[in-house]
Amino acid sequence: MSNSEHEHRGLKYRPFILAAVMLAMFVGAIEATIVSTAMPAITADLGGFQLYSWVFSSYLLMSTVTVLLYGKLSDIFGRKPVLTLGMSLFLIGSILCGFAESMEWLIVFRFIQGLGAGAVMPIASTIVGDIYSKEERAKIQGYLSSVWGISAVMGPAIGGLLVETIGWQYVFWINVPLGILSLTVLWLFLKENVEKNTSPIDYKGAVLLSAGLTILLYLLVEGGISIPWLSPTALIMVAVSAVVIVLFVRHELAAPDPMMPFSIWRNRAIFIANIVSLTTGVLLIGISSYLPAFVTGVMGESATIAGFTLTAMSVGWPIAATVAGRLLIKIGYYRTSLIGGVSLIIGSLLFVLMEPEYGPLWPTVSSFFVGVGMGLTTTSFIVSIQSSVPWKLRGAATAANMFMRNLGSTVGVALLGGILNSSIRSSFENNENPEVQSLGVDAVNRLLEAEQRSQIEPGVLEQLQIAMTDGLNIVYFIVFAFAVISLLLILFLPRNE
Repeated sequence: MSNSEHEHRGLKYRPFILAAVMLAMFVGAIEATIVSTAMPAITADLGGFQLYSWVFSSYLLMSTVTVLLYGKLSDIFGRKPVLTLGMSLFLIGSILCGFAESMEWLIVFRFIQGLGAGAVMPIASTIVGDIYSKEERAKIQGYLSSVWGISAVMGPAIGGLLVETIGWQYVFWINVPLGILSLTVLWLFLKENVEKNTSPIDYKGAVLLSAGLTILLYLLVEGGISIPWLSPTALIMVAVSAVVIVLFVRHELAAPDPMMPFSIWRNRAIFIANIVSLTTGVLLIGISSYLPAFVTGVMGESATIAGFTLTAMSVGWPIAATVAGRLLIKIGYYRTSLIGGVSLIIGSLLFVLMEPEYGPLWPTVSSFFVGVGMGLTTTSFIVSIQSSVPWKLRGAATAANMFMRNLGSTVGVALLGGILNSSIRSSFENNENPEVQSLGVDAVNRLLEAEQRSQIEPGVLEQLQIAMTDGLNIVYFIVFAFAVISLLLILFLPRNE
C-alpha cells in the first residue's frame, strides 16, 4: 500500500478512530494522577511507605523499556495489533493490582501493567500521525495533549471519590471497561494494509536497555537506604549500568534496523525535543507522585482535596495544548516551546516556596502553571518530530520521544524517592526525641490517613510532619532545577522551523 497522506486523509472513519485513540490515551494518562491520589490510602492499608516510590518505578520502568520496542513493532506489523497487545497486558495488570494484598504484590502487578502501558501512548499518537496531514496534526495533537489535562482533572477527582467510597482497588479496575471500549472501536473502524516487512526485531537492544535501566533504577531507589551511596556495591552497580547502556548505544548504532534509530537524532529539533522531554519527565513525576502525600500528610487535608490540587495541572494542560495548536501555526514551535518552558519555571518555583500553612490553594496554582508548560511543550515536540520523518520511521520516532519522557519519569521517581526516604531517615536519626530516633521511614504511613494521624502523640506528629516537609522541599528544589535545565535547552531549538 502507499502510505501517502492523500490516502490517509481519505479515510472515512477518522472521527471514530480519533475517539478510540483519545480514549486509549486517556486510560494510560489517567493512571498517573488517579494512582497518585490513591497512594496515601493504599499505603495506609497495605503499609510499606519505604516501597512507595517502587509502585511508580515498577510501572514506569516497564513502560519505558518497552516503548521503543512497541514503536518498532508497529512499524513492522502495523499499529492496531501492537496496540491491542499492549492494552490487553495493561488491563490484565490493572485487574491484578486491585487484588494486591501487600505492597510487594502491588509492585509485581504494576510491572505487568507497565509492560502493556509502553504500547498505549506512542502507538495511539502514531495512529493520529498516520491518518492526518501535517497541517492537520497541529490542531489534532492539541486535542491529544489535552487528554493529559482532562485525565488530570478527572483522575484526582475520581481517585479521591473512589478511595473515600468503595475503595482504592477501583482506581485500577476502572481501566477495564474503558480499555475494552477503545479496542472495540479501533478494530471496527481502523483498516491497515501493512506491507510485509522482514526487518529483524531488535531483541538484543531491548534486553540491553532493560538490564541497564533496571540496575540504575534499583540503585536510585535504594541508594542511601539499603545501599550506602559510596559503598562498593553502589559503585559496582553504577559501573555495570553504564557499561550496559554504552553497549546498548553501540549496538543500536550498528544494528541494520535498530529499536532506537539514532540517525533521526541528527536533526537538532528532534535531539533537543527528546532531551527536554527527559528533563520535563523528571519534573512531572516529582510533582504528580509526591504532591498528594504533602497535601495529605503535611497539610492534613483529605484525599479528595489532595486530588484537586493536581486537578489544576490538568486545567492548564488542555487549555495550553489547544492553544498550542494555533500558536504553532502563528509563531512557530520555538516560541511556543519557550513560553511553555517559562511556565514550567514559574510553577516549579512556586512549589519551592510552598509552606504547609499556605493551604491547598498554593499548590493548586503551582500545578496550573506546570500544566500550561507541559501542554505547550509536549504538543510542540510531537508535531515537530512527526513532521520530520517518513511513515516507516514515524512509530519509532514518536516512541523515542515518549521513551525519553518516560525515562525521565522513571529515573526521576527513583531518584526523588531515594532522596526523600534518605532525608526522612536522617531527620529521625538526628532528632533529640528518643521515640522519634527509633522510627523507620515507614512511620510516615500514619500521616497519610486521618484516623491514624489523630492517634499520634502531638510531639511525635509534629516531628513526622517536619521530616516529611523537609524531604519534600528537597524534592521540589530538584524539580525546579530540572525546569531551569529544560528552559535552557529550549533556547537551543532551531528558530527558523
